Amino acid sequence: MRGLGAALLMLLPALVFAQDAPPPPNKGDVSWLMTSTVLVILMTIPGLALFYGGMVRSKNVLSLLMQVMIVFCVGVLMFAIYGYSLAFTESNAFFGGFSKMFLKGMTGDSVTATFSKATNIPELGFFCFQATFAAITPGLIVGAFAERVKFGAILLFVIIWLTFAYYPLAHMVWFWSGPDAFTTAEAGAAANVNAGFLFNKGALDFAGGTVVHINAGIAGLVGCI
Repeated sequence: MRGLGAALLMLLPALVFAQDAPPPPNKGDVSWLMTSTVLVILMTIPGLALFYGGMVRSKNVLSLLMQVMIVFCVGVLMFAIYGYSLAFTESNAFFGGFSKMFLKGMTGDSVTATFSKATNIPELGFFCFQATFAAITPGLIVGAFAERVKFGAILLFVIIWLTFAYYPLAHMVWFWSGPDAFTTAEAGAAANVNAGFLFNKGALDFAGGTVVHINAGIAGLVGCI
């Protein structure tokens, strides 16, 4: 009996750990996430590039196609280096930290929360999905600069704008601890002390209306003026 009791005590930490482990991602959720990621890429390359290319004079078509494509690539690269970390790690209510620069600590087993309880998705898949939004948003602004600004100036603007406009706003609207933290009202409030500023004010942006469209629209308007 003593041996049986000792064995049960040894198994207890493993049982507790198994209970605390996050549920595995649903294959259907992952498939739809990656499908949506591909659709956003196609919306930019070639979609947005061809759309803007058809709105300028023929001599500037190739230039504008190149601008949209390179801006998209720069946006993805920046998001992988430090953008994801600034947008989706804990620091304060306005911007994240640098704990996940270069995707540090992200593995194939890493998961992140969704808006549904007990539902997780792979963090690498979430990164790919969010990277496409971070890359298409400055691409939207390129149309406002068409035939007005040199390409080097556009690249400099994109780097500065993503760093000081897109990533902080993405953090303020989209960063939170996830629905599983809301076991009680008190627990949810404690878990979301460092959630995004606008999220804590009640902002919900499921499709990028604030982070992508309003953000890019204001930048494009300023660029036109």
